[in-house]
Formats: sequence, structure tokens, C-alpha cells
Amino acid sequence: MDFIILTNNEFFRLVNDGADSHAITTSVYNEFIKEVCAVCCAPPSERHHLVFTLAYIETELGSLHETHTSESSCASHIRKALSFVRRMLKYVQTQVPPLPTPKSDIQTTPFRWTGSLVELVEIIYALDETGCINDGQNDIKDLAAFFGSLFGMEIKVRNCYDAYLDMKRRKNESRTYFLDKLRERLNLRMQRDDAREMTRR
Repeated sequence: MDFIILTNNEFFRLVNDGADSHAITTSVYNEFIKEVCAVCCAPPSERHHLVFTLAYIETELGSLHETHTSESSCASHIRKALSFVRRMLKYVQTQVPPLPTPKSDIQTTPFRWTGSLVELVEIIYALDETGCINDGQNDIKDLAAFFGSLFGMEIKVRNCYDAYLDMKRRKNESRTYFLDKLRERLNLRMQRDDAREMTRR
């Protein structure tokens, strides 16, 4: 559907040119209204285009309505046409289903990363450095995409690099805070397990 179709008629040409009210006959006005009604009978597959068409003619008529003073010879015709178009647009908008939302490339997953991005980046860079995934054939971009899909999140390579720079700026002797925390927590867990086993003997 051509969204400017409702401007290709005698009525719009006359009001756009500021014609005298006598030139805009009832017949010319009614023909315009019939065109609007015909356009509004578009099949369901064209309903979204119909909204654009009505919105366009509403904008054009609204602009003409502001341009012409109330004393203007064709102001009343513009006002009536604008009122009708707005009513039809309001009606059509209630009949048109919302446009489908584009599907995101990020898949839903039951797991989500609840730590910080920097903590996850520590793991990503450590795995990249050790080459323990695919014999080290993947780069940071691949690993970031993998962990992003694993946790249903988008990890941009630039964000990974910025987080890595933040890690490098750390002043402590060990700059891998999260990996150190993992090592410490895992060792404590094994110590607790050892202690429980000792009490059972």
C-alpha cells in the first residue's frame, strides 16, 4: 500500500492549494471520505501499512489546519476531514495487532551468572591462557560468546578487554582476586570435608 495514496485526490489538491470553499464541493469532499473508507477496508495483511497511511494524511491535514486561519475559505473542510481521519486512525489502531518483537539472539537458559563481569572475565582469560578448551584453538571472543550463551547474557569483547585492563591495574601482589577466592573457598571446603570424615572414625 502506497502510504501517500490519500494525497492523490482532488480534495487534497484543492485544500493544499488553498482553493476557495466554492471549489471544494460536497461531492469532492465525499469522494475523499470514500477513499479513506476504502483504504480502511484493506485486508488484515496490510493493516500495519494502513496505520502508516492514515498517520501520514493526518499529519498533512494537521499541518494544513495550522497553516490556514479559521477564517480561511477551506479551513472548515480541512477540519472535518482531519476529524474523520483521526477517528478512523483511532479505530484502526485498536484492530491492528502489535508488530512482532524481533527474536533475540540470546537464548534463555536456566543458569545465570550472578557474579560481576570482571570475575567472569578472570575465568575467561585464565581458560584462554591455559588452553584447556579446544586445545587453546579459541580466542577471547569465542570464549566470551560461549560463556554468554551458557548464562544467557551478552558479553562484548570490548567489555572483556576493559575488564582485563582493570585487572592489570590492580596493585596487590596477586591480581586475580576471583581466582584466588575460588582456590581459597575450594580448599576450605575440602578441609571441612576432611574434618567431618575424621569425626566419623
